[in-house]
Amino acid sequence: MTASTAKPHVIWLIVAAAFFMETLDGTVIATALPQMAATFGTNPVNLSIGMTSYLVTLAVFIPISGWVADRLGTRRVFAWAVAAFTLASILCALSTSVAQFTAARVFQGMAGAMMVPVGRLAVLRNTGKEDLVRAMAFIVWPGLIAPVIGPPLGGFLATYLSWQWIFLLNVPLGVAGIFLIRAYIPESAPQPRRPLDVAGFVLSGLALSFLMVGVELLGYGGRWQLGALLVAASIALGVALAAHLRRHSHPLIDPTIMAVPSFRTVMIGGTIARTAISAMPFLLPLLFQVGFGLNAFEAGMLYLASMLGNLGMKLGTTQALRRFGFRNVLVFNGALAGASIALCAVLSPDTPIPLVVAIMLVCGLTRSMQFTGLTSMAFAEVPHPQMSSANTLFSTTQQMSMGLGIAVGAVVLHLTAAARDTGGATYDVTDFRITFLVVGLLALSSLLSFVRLRRDAGAEVSGHRRSGDAA
Repeated sequence: MTASTAKPHVIWLIVAAAFFMETLDGTVIATALPQMAATFGTNPVNLSIGMTSYLVTLAVFIPISGWVADRLGTRRVFAWAVAAFTLASILCALSTSVAQFTAARVFQGMAGAMMVPVGRLAVLRNTGKEDLVRAMAFIVWPGLIAPVIGPPLGGFLATYLSWQWIFLLNVPLGVAGIFLIRAYIPESAPQPRRPLDVAGFVLSGLALSFLMVGVELLGYGGRWQLGALLVAASIALGVALAAHLRRHSHPLIDPTIMAVPSFRTVMIGGTIARTAISAMPFLLPLLFQVGFGLNAFEAGMLYLASMLGNLGMKLGTTQALRRFGFRNVLVFNGALAGASIALCAVLSPDTPIPLVVAIMLVCGLTRSMQFTGLTSMAFAEVPHPQMSSANTLFSTTQQMSMGLGIAVGAVVLHLTAAARDTGGATYDVTDFRITFLVVGLLALSSLLSFVRLRRDAGAEVSGHRRSGDAA
C-alpha cells in the first residue's frame, strides 16, 4: 500500500496515535513533579512553569498551523512536527535544570501546535463527509483516554522507574509515526499561496497567552489583580484581532467561517462545554487525594472507570447521531454531562466504591459522546475551501478550552476555600462540592447554543435525515 492508495482508516489511526502522544504528554507529568523537582533541586510548585509554558506555546502557534500546512504541504509538516515533538521529548528527559526543562517544553509546544491540527487536516482532506463521524470518533477517543491513564501511569513510572521514562516513551511512538506518515498519508493538493498575516499572528498569540496565564493567575490569592488585568487585556486584543481579520486581504483565519451556523454553534456552545468537561480530569483526582486521602496512584486508578465509559461510547456515538441527529444528541447528552458533573458533589470518603465507579462511568460516557459530536458537527457543513481556516480555529479553541477547564476548576476551588477564611491553603470536601456544582452549571449553560441548531443540521455527515427518509 502506498500513500496515494492508503485507505482513510489508516490515516485515522496515525493521527489518533499522534493525538494520544500529545495529550498523554500533557497529563502524565502531573504526578511526577515531586521527583522531577528533586532532580532539579527546586520546589515542585516551581515546575508548574513547565506545564504552563507548554500550554501557552500551543496557544500561540496553533493559529499559524493552517497557513504552514497550506504553504509546505500537509504530509511534510505533519512528519516534521512529529519528529520535532520526539526530539523535544528527548531533550525534556535529558534536562538537568528548570531552565533547560522549560526551554524543552517550549520547543515541544511549538511542535505539538503543528502536530495534531495538521494531522486532523490530513483526515479532513482524505475523508468523505459520510465517514466524518466515524473518523472523528476514531481520532478523538485516544485524547479522551490519555487524561485518564496519564496520572496513574506517571505515578507508576516516577515511583518504580524514573521520571525520564515519561518522556522517553514518546521516542518509539514518534519514530514509528514518522515512517507511517511518509508511507501512508498522501501529500495534499497545492493550495493558493497566501502571505502570512503577521499582525494577526501577533495579536492572536498575545490574546491567547494573556487569557490562559491570566485565568490561571486568578486562582492565586496574591496575584488575582495581575490575572484580572491580563484577562482584560486579552479581551481587548481579541476585539482588535476580530477587526483586523475583517479588514485584512489575507487574514490568518478567514472570519467568514463564523457565518456557518453549525460551526458558530460549536465555537460558542462547544467551547463552554469543553471548558467545563475538561475541568474533571483535574478536579476528580484531586478530590480523591485531598478529600479521600488516597495516594496519587490510587486516585488515578479510581478515575480509570471513566475510561471504560470513553471506550464504551465509541461505537454508540455513530449510531446515536444517525438515529437522533446532532441537535438532539448534543442537547440531551449535554444535559446528562452537566448533570453527571454536578452529581460528583455527592461524593465523600463514605461513598460506596461501586457508586463512585458508576458516576465515573457516566462521566466518561457523556464526555466521549459530547466531544465526538462537537468535533464532527464542527466540520459537517464547512465548505472545502474554508476547511483549513475552520480546522485552525477549532484546534485553537479546543486547546484553549482544555487549559481553561483546569484553570476554571482551580479558580472556583480556591475561591470557595478562601470564602472559609483559609486563604485557599487547604481544601475540604465542601469546597469540591461547590466547585462541581458551579462547573456543572457551566456545562448546562452550553445547551442554550445547542437548542438553536436546525433539526437537520449536519445531516449529510450524521445520516439522520437519510435514515428518517428511509423510515
